[in-house]
Amino acid sequence: MPKHGKKYLAALAKVDRSRLYSPAEALALVKETSYAKFDATVEAHLRLGIDPRHADQNIRTTVALPHGTGKTVRVLVFAQGEAVQVALDAGADYAGSDDLIARIDRENFFDFDVAIATPDMMGKVGRIGRKLGPRGLMPNPKSGTIVPAADLPRTIREVKGGRVEFRNDKTGILHVAIGKVSFSPQQLAENFVALMDAVKAAKPSGAKGTYIRSVTLTSTMGPGVPVDPLAAQNFKP
Repeated sequence: MPKHGKKYLAALAKVDRSRLYSPAEALALVKETSYAKFDATVEAHLRLGIDPRHADQNIRTTVALPHGTGKTVRVLVFAQGEAVQVALDAGADYAGSDDLIARIDRENFFDFDVAIATPDMMGKVGRIGRKLGPRGLMPNPKSGTIVPAADLPRTIREVKGGRVEFRNDKTGILHVAIGKVSFSPQQLAENFVALMDAVKAAKPSGAKGTYIRSVTLTSTMGPGVPVDPLAAQNFKP
């Protein structure tokens, strides 16, 4: 068992582990028990009734959080020709073709959070898939990061504005940032509802039994607050 400090233990003492909180109560408690000296991230952790060993039960999709995550998202776009300038004009932090691919391959350049590509670039991008893949940066149609040049401005705007990708881990749990402790209760609540709606919409047809088995809300370094899964699915802020 890891040894926790006094601040964590004091925060933990405010959480009644024997009960399931409503989403509104849990979000308020997450804000109250955050003791980090920085603006901590608020995260939702959902244990799902899926079997990750079956490819058709794995979840990988996106959600547009109405208030974003509170984090500045750096976007890199793999494109060529006129699409490079289109991407830069739309707010991409980096855009290019062979130059960026070589930089990632040779210099291990990963100073970005999301990579987007036009379809005609995927043959080249595939060559560095072994580097992008493990970091979750490989453009993928399921996450909406392979788009025609004409859709680059909208996609870049959405990603920078709060569209986040999420996927289950190998144990069937989702870990998704839904904002910062500095967000208002209403902002966090609306982001949480958007996430729950996206999770429900992504339910695999092969999932059997209870789909959303547990929900926990927490802040960076703070204690987890257990949420009533049924209340979480029907929550209206």
